[in-house]
Amino acid sequence: MESVASPYDWDLVVVGASFAGAACALAAAQYGLRVCVLERKTDPGARLHTTGIIVKEAIEQTWLGRAPAALLQRVERVRLYAPNLRSVLLAAPGYYFMTTDTPNLLRWLSAELRGNGVDLRLGQAFTQAQRDGDGWRVEGAGRTRYLIGADGATSRVAQRTGLGRVRDTLYGVEQEFAGVQLAEAGALHCFASKRFAPGYIGWVAQNPTGVQVGLALRHDPANARQPDLDGFLQHVRSVVGLPTSARPSATRAGLVPCGLPDGPITAPGVILTGDAAGIVSPLSAGGIHCSWRHGWAVGDAAGLHLRGKGAAAEAVARQAAPTFRRKRLMRCAMDHLQMDWPLNLLLQSAAMRRTAEQVYFHRRGMRVGG
Repeated sequence: MESVASPYDWDLVVVGASFAGAACALAAAQYGLRVCVLERKTDPGARLHTTGIIVKEAIEQTWLGRAPAALLQRVERVRLYAPNLRSVLLAAPGYYFMTTDTPNLLRWLSAELRGNGVDLRLGQAFTQAQRDGDGWRVEGAGRTRYLIGADGATSRVAQRTGLGRVRDTLYGVEQEFAGVQLAEAGALHCFASKRFAPGYIGWVAQNPTGVQVGLALRHDPANARQPDLDGFLQHVRSVVGLPTSARPSATRAGLVPCGLPDGPITAPGVILTGDAAGIVSPLSAGGIHCSWRHGWAVGDAAGLHLRGKGAAAEAVARQAAPTFRRKRLMRCAMDHLQMDWPLNLLLQSAAMRRTAEQVYFHRRGMRVGG
C-alpha cells in the first residue's frame, strides 16, 4: 500500500521498543504505514526497568494475549502483608495476573514488530530531532510525520522537543532467582513497610523461570536513598519460603513515574506515551496495560489521520491519557500519612480490604482467606 506521506522517509518514528512503543508501532503498521522504531539496546530483553507483571485486561484485550504460553504464568491471588508480616489473602472472581519471563517476552515482542513490517533498529539511540515542515527530522533516521517518545521516565524525546517531563518518580530494584519455586506460587506477595518501602511496597512473585523479588520507594533527587533489598529479603524470606541458598541470577533497577509530566505530552507532530507521559498507576506503579492502551490509541489515531479518516493523533493522545484522579488522592495519603501501626492493626478490617481491592482488583475483590 502506498504511503500518503510521501514527502517523508517515515510516517512514524517511535523511540523505545518496550510495551508502549511496540503497541504504537503495531497499531500504525496495521494501516500500512512506514514505521521505524529506534531502540538504544542491542538486546530488547536486557537492562529492564519493568516487573513484567500483566493484568488480566492486557492479556484478554491486547496483542499481548498472543504471547507464547511458556512466557506466562497465571497468578490468581494477592497475599497482602502488614509490616508485622501478618497477612490476608485476596482474590476476585475470574480475575488474575500474569507474571512473565520478561526478557524473552520483550524479545518476542520485537520479533512481532519485524514480522508486521516495522523497521526495528536495535542499538540505535535517539539523539536529536528538529522541526521540519509539518513533521520532524530525526538524526540518524530521516524525516517523519510523527515522532513518538516511548522512551521512559527520563524521556530524551521530551527533553529535545520541549514537552513535559516526569519529575515525580519511584526508584525500584528487582532481583530474579532462577529455578526457585515458592510454596505459595499462585499468589502475588505484597509487603507494606515504611521501613523498607516508604510510599510504596515490596513484592515477591513466581514467574515462569523462577522468583522475582522487588522493592520500590519514593525517589528524591536531593536525597537519593537506595532500596535496602538485602534487608528486605532477610525480612521476608522465611514467610514466602525463599530458600536461604537461593542467589540472584539477575538484577534490574530504574526510575518509575508516579506522576504526570510537568507540561504537555503533545506538540505538532510529536507525542509522548507510556512512562514518558506518566501513564502509570500512581498507586501500584503498574503501567503495562495503561501504556499499551495509550500507545495503541496513538498509533491507531496516526493511521486513521494519515489515511484521511480521523482526528489528529495529538488530540487523541491527550484525550486517551488517563488521569488516575482517585488513585492520586490515595497516593497522596500514602506519601503523607503512611504509618506501620494502622496497617498492623487494621489489615483484617473491611475498610483495609476495600482499599486493597481498589488497588489490585479495581474493587472487584473479595477476601478468601487469612
